[in-house]
Amino acid sequence: MTRTAADARADAGGSADAGSRTHAGHARTAHWLWLGVLVVALAVSVVMALGIGSVPLSPGEVVGVIARRLRLITGADVTPLADQIVWQLRLPRVLASIAAGAVLAVCGAILQTLTGNALADPYLLGISSGASVGAVFVLEIGLSVGLSQSVLMMGAAFVGAVLAMLLVLVLATGRGGELPPARTVLAGVAVAQVCAAITSLLIMVFGGTTAARTAMEWMLGSFAGARWLAAGVLAGVALVTLVGAMGYSRTLDAFSFGDTSAASLGINVTRVRWGLMIFTALTTAMTVAFVGPIGFVGLTVPHIMRLLVGPRHAGLLPLTALGGALLLLWSDTAARSITGNTEIPVGVITALLGTPVLAVLLRRQASQCRAWHAVAWAGRWTTGGSSATSPPRWPRATALRWWV
Repeated sequence: MTRTAADARADAGGSADAGSRTHAGHARTAHWLWLGVLVVALAVSVVMALGIGSVPLSPGEVVGVIARRLRLITGADVTPLADQIVWQLRLPRVLASIAAGAVLAVCGAILQTLTGNALADPYLLGISSGASVGAVFVLEIGLSVGLSQSVLMMGAAFVGAVLAMLLVLVLATGRGGELPPARTVLAGVAVAQVCAAITSLLIMVFGGTTAARTAMEWMLGSFAGARWLAAGVLAGVALVTLVGAMGYSRTLDAFSFGDTSAASLGINVTRVRWGLMIFTALTTAMTVAFVGPIGFVGLTVPHIMRLLVGPRHAGLLPLTALGGALLLLWSDTAARSITGNTEIPVGVITALLGTPVLAVLLRRQASQCRAWHAVAWAGRWTTGGSSATSPPRWPRATALRWWV
């Protein structure tokens, strides 16, 4: 029997669909594998981090304290000192670092997709700079309204972050209410520079040596004052952030192909971008108000997770939250334990840990891309319109169907 051209095209389409299903199956397997690995790694890291410090504790002592507090065992052999160290001092700090890392990483992943900018991070809307103005103002001016300085700094930092965010959105909004990504990034940079100048002016004019050092430490982030209240609030913020982001995972997949593709799928691009940017800005502002601005978590972790499991947000966002939690947990553990008497700002550690890992993975991705192009140019892939001098191109509809 003679095969027609239609039969050949049908067979080719069936083979492509089968290949897509196979690829999707491998992607799901990789996602669940990495999810299990990161969950186990986080659980082990929590036990290890709780035992590290000026008074070292064994994993058995740490587990004993937690099990006793949760009424799983009687805990007759748990010493009061171990209970105080683990439950009152270290565990709130560990939980706060985990929650803050998850929030910053997830918000970074959302903003990188919304703006199409690989350098976007949770502080895109001038949040960290605005929070710094508020906190440094309280610290240097020395306001007193019947509240402790730490509470005033948190409140002022949140207000400063929100005001900076509103200013960026006002500057970036077009006449029709749209929020162009490029204009948003530029507005964020401009507002951040103005806020940084104001912060420097406050420190130089009103601050002494001690106040200037305290301000610098706050602007690099710290979990030193984290207690159960802060840990509980940050855990709630992290839960809301992850659940809210997961609800928009397919929408974010569409945004990965640009505004036109997202609109063609029936998405109100302007409304969704406004909503998600305000959502990420508020959750980030709440986090910064408690622990200060901590850089590199929201920038590096989403890229690392995309290289490991791909860009589909239903799988990417949970892993990004776990990756951010792990990075910030170990960064804070290193910050409080590397030196005996002085605590290193956690933002310094995140930069030292996150940047080399990202650089290695990006080089690996570049090598894979070169290999892929070499195979394509050799003719092993059939792509319409490509030649030996031009890179192969997937049809837009095929790529969009595979992603969404």
